[in-house]
Amino acid sequence: MKIITTINEMQTTIQQEKKAGKSIGFVPTMGFLHEGHLTLMKKAREENDLVVVSIFVNPLQFGPKEDLSSYPRDFERDQKLAEQQNVDMVFFPTVEEMYQGPSSVIIKVEDRTEVLCGKSRPGHFDGVATVVTKLFNIVQPTKAYFGMKDAQQIAVIDGLVKDLNFPLEIVPVETVREHDGLAKSSRNVNLNKKEREQAPVLYQSLNEAKAMIEEGEKNPKTIIAFIKTLIEEKTDGIIDYVEIYSYPSLKEIARLEGTIIVALAVKFSKARLIDNLIITIDN
Repeated sequence: MKIITTINEMQTTIQQEKKAGKSIGFVPTMGFLHEGHLTLMKKAREENDLVVVSIFVNPLQFGPKEDLSSYPRDFERDQKLAEQQNVDMVFFPTVEEMYQGPSSVIIKVEDRTEVLCGKSRPGHFDGVATVVTKLFNIVQPTKAYFGMKDAQQIAVIDGLVKDLNFPLEIVPVETVREHDGLAKSSRNVNLNKKEREQAPVLYQSLNEAKAMIEEGEKNPKTIIAFIKTLIEEKTDGIIDYVEIYSYPSLKEIARLEGTIIVALAVKFSKARLIDNLIITIDN
């Protein structure tokens, strides 16, 4: 496995591989890898000649009240895990390498960001879209792999790829979960013992809401109220949002029909957890 730290070397290496006719599977990450990331790597390995993983904690997607310095990092551990998944290259640039002086262009996302995490994290998806655009131009993947836990991020990147005509395929991969249903996340390490015991209630609430929908409930407000009540009664977390929209367009709906996303975010003392279910309703 090759570790590459400069944009120039990454682009040169990829150009040589693509000239040889090889397909490139790309998994962008911010490191501190967990099973969710490894699942993306396995999928990329199955479908491509080469697998590239990027490890870069992107400062542009952190808000003024979010502590960039506290984001968990452990490159040596990440390197070993990537190697175990037969990754061919790890792109591990510094902030200075990725952002060489003040940017003259920042991607501004105009749609699919005014709801869910975008509503409470203004500018977050502009930062995501900017770094993903840079990474796509650097790595030039055939396919890029993203976990459905960040379903809004996938919706935004889907729009980015279509609007800017990137010649690649976005591959969404199902959320990987702990044995008790909690979505795998780098932030889970920040939960204390009591919070960790409570956290599976988030997924439980989504599953019970799905059952209500499958039994015929059509009112989004009824489902939202049910989820909020369950979380408030069974956890110490503070609800950031519980929302339902069409997917992937992320538009408001008055009636539950078609493909929808039921999504939530809950703040614990030192971790903000998100989760969602994508549900297709047969009317």
